[in-house]
Amino acid sequence: MKTFYNARHTLHQGKLEMFRGALVPCFEVPSRVDHVLAELQRRPLGPVLSPQSFDDSVLASIHSQRYLDFLAHAWEEWVALDAAHAARDALPSVWPVRTLRSDVLPRNFAARMGLFSMDAGTPLTAGTWAAARTGADCALSAAQAVAEGDKAAFALTRPPGHHAGPDFFGGYCFLNNAALAAQHLRRQGVERVAVLDIDYHHGNGTQACFYDRPDVYFTSIHGDPDTEYPFYLGYADELGSGAGLGANRNFPLPRGAGFGDWREALREALQGIKTFGAQALVVSLGLDTFAGDPISGFQLDSSDYLQVGADLARAGLPTVFVFEGGYAVAEIGVNAVNVLQAFQQQAIRSPGGSAGAGTA
Repeated sequence: MKTFYNARHTLHQGKLEMFRGALVPCFEVPSRVDHVLAELQRRPLGPVLSPQSFDDSVLASIHSQRYLDFLAHAWEEWVALDAAHAARDALPSVWPVRTLRSDVLPRNFAARMGLFSMDAGTPLTAGTWAAARTGADCALSAAQAVAEGDKAAFALTRPPGHHAGPDFFGGYCFLNNAALAAQHLRRQGVERVAVLDIDYHHGNGTQACFYDRPDVYFTSIHGDPDTEYPFYLGYADELGSGAGLGANRNFPLPRGAGFGDWREALREALQGIKTFGAQALVVSLGLDTFAGDPISGFQLDSSDYLQVGADLARAGLPTVFVFEGGYAVAEIGVNAVNVLQAFQQQAIRSPGGSAGAGTA
């Protein structure tokens, strides 16, 4: 299995985020990826590669152009307002909620930042754009490898992506890597693509990207939005709209759910993917389902991730794994590689016959 590694991820290092009414050190830190990379070096699954570069126009297949323009120049604008800003991150402070307009692009920087954000917990830093942009290349490179015949590929990058929507950032995410990978597979001729999000937090951004489309099936297993971030999306009655009706399915589970209930949801999610007729799969690989995660609430242990990887392989689909959340930093490397190693071993034992499947 090829791993496409974002060596520029360390350029994005947020200082503080808003959490429960206080500014606290960020949970989303560079060492998350460092631990996964170290475990991949200890248990190699294949080559670790730099991503190829894709044209900026590919990003516009998922994200609005005015949003991309904002992200690309936001740090320069932030520092231009006040030279002292170079020493602190930018956080939004105002939002266009119901009855306010979002069609007009304000000249004021704070107003534009609020227009393109969903929370105050996602700091924008000097290196955010470079890190996120290279991360998108990782996801696209992994999708390209799978489109060319690899059984699976892994995009190891941060910041994560699944909360980023067509024109907003939040939940530590700026560019939606999983959505970009799925769209790239479509562009490479895969007619029906599924995105399976197994992060503890619902992939609201990915759902928003594909909600009215019949060609990309989105399904997510996550903490119940009645009590868990991102709160405002991820309910079981969200089934898609228009031409996309029936191509969206959510499995919200209560805080404290154990692996038995979680695995049953995975079984149903994979059955939905099979019924949809997916020819390729993108997995938003969040590891914050781990029992020791500091901001989540499921009860999976490290050995459970071996079973997760094997279950995913039994779907028999060429698969792109995209690294998402997981904030129990010391354990995240073992948990991530457990999924990938078990997937690879199971795929070798019982290779699937789905269209497009190739070699690891």
